[in-house]
Amino acid sequence: MRLLSDSIGRKAVMAVTGLMMVLFVVMHLLGNMTIFAGANGINTYAEKLHALGPLVWVTRVVMLVAVLAHLVISIQITLENEAANPTKYAVDRALRATFASKSMIWTGLLLAVFIGYHLLHFTIRALPGMVLGTDALGRFDVYAMVTDAFHKASIALAYVVGMVALYLHLSHGVQSLFQTLGLSNDKLQPAYGAGGKVLSTIFLIGYGSIPVLILLALAGK
Repeated sequence: MRLLSDSIGRKAVMAVTGLMMVLFVVMHLLGNMTIFAGANGINTYAEKLHALGPLVWVTRVVMLVAVLAHLVISIQITLENEAANPTKYAVDRALRATFASKSMIWTGLLLAVFIGYHLLHFTIRALPGMVLGTDALGRFDVYAMVTDAFHKASIALAYVVGMVALYLHLSHGVQSLFQTLGLSNDKLQPAYGAGGKVLSTIFLIGYGSIPVLILLALAGK
C-alpha cells in the first residue's frame, strides 16, 4: 500500500497518527494534573521527566512528525474530496454531519497553531516576559512559570480556546479513528461516538481547569 499516495493508505496514516496523539494527550494530562499538588508536585514531575533525557526529545520529535503528517494528509483529503464533486459532496456531508464533524479541518488547523504556540511557550520558553527561575531545591520552577503565565487573562483564554478546539476535534475524531482502522461496526459505532465525547470532555475539563483556576487564583496560591 502506497501510504502517501493511496487514499485508503493516507486515511490509515491519519487514524494511526490520531491514535498516537490521543495517547500522548492522555499521558500529558496526567503529568499536568500534578500542578494541583502545588509547586513541589509539578516541579518533581518535571525534574523526573527531564531526567529521561534523549527519550523525551525522541518522543517529542515522533509526535511532531505525527502531527505534521496528520495535518498535511487531512488537508490533502479535504481538498481532493471537495474538488472531486463539490456540490454533491457538500450536500451529502451536510445531511449526515454534526458541527464537530463539519469543522474537523478547522479545529485541526486551530490545534496546529495552538501546538506551535504551546511549544514556543512552555517547551522552548521563547516568549517574552516569562518567569524563568529555580525553586528552593534548585530545580527549574515550572510552577512559577505556569502560574505567572495563566494569571494573564489573554494567555489563559488562548489555552481555553485551544482546549475547546481539542474537544470538538476529538468528539468526532475518536469514532472516525476506529472506523478507519476497521475496528467498528453498526453496533460499536454509537459506543465509540459516546466514548469520544466522554474522553474529549475529560480533556476539556482537565486541561481547561488549569488556566481557569489559576486565573481565578484558586490553584495559583
